[in-house]
Amino acid sequence: MSTGSSISYKEKIDLSRLPQHIAIIMDGNGRWAKAQGKHRIFGHKNGVKAVREVSEGCAEIGVKHLTLYAFSTENWNRPKTEVNALMELLFLTIGREIKTLQKNNIRLNAIGHIEDLPAANKKALLEVMKATSKNTRMTLTLALSYGSREELTEAAIKLAVDYKAGKISLKEINEQSISNHLYTKDIPDPELMIRTSGEHRISNFLLWQAAYTELYFTEKFWPEFDRQELYKAILDYQQRERRFGKTSEQINQQITNTN
Repeated sequence: MSTGSSISYKEKIDLSRLPQHIAIIMDGNGRWAKAQGKHRIFGHKNGVKAVREVSEGCAEIGVKHLTLYAFSTENWNRPKTEVNALMELLFLTIGREIKTLQKNNIRLNAIGHIEDLPAANKKALLEVMKATSKNTRMTLTLALSYGSREELTEAAIKLAVDYKAGKISLKEINEQSISNHLYTKDIPDPELMIRTSGEHRISNFLLWQAAYTELYFTEKFWPEFDRQELYKAILDYQQRERRFGKTSEQINQQITNTN
């Protein structure tokens, strides 16, 4: 990574207009490894470095929430050898990265079907979550055994059960009550979603939460994604006009009234 380039990108960022929540689909580990003539797990191991780079980079400039799509419900369908290797890597990484989390005052969080993880992984994850629970600089959320359609289905079931039990009325089933039944109920919706490796889809990730999220796609494989690329994505985000269904004139008038 070119330090000079990284600093120049960083210096151009308007710290008063940072996305408070960035979500990332970490894609391309396997293809990056294949291009190196290595096994897919080699790519996953190098992807851990990118996680550290991006986590520290976000915390450094003041981003409050970072959510990483680490393992989807569909990923369980991958070859068993790769799944086992990923679970072992996850177990080792969680234990090793606690020092980095504590040093940077980062709280670790997780969403998804954590109960599906191997017992040792779940135990290690919960221990680090507990150990970092008082950290306040940034929340790093790992989406593990996560699928957004499944999340929405579970929310619908919970609301139906509450309605049948007379706990809520039909009028109380609205956007807010749905959001309150999602795994992310305590996390603001992401303002920026990044996907690496040149793919242009969000792959069942935060479907409800990403309704007004700015999407950023890069050709870089995940192991190649560093702070320079992160800051580049944030700069791109800051050049966009977020209208939420309104006109540019309305947005400009709101800004004028605020100032």
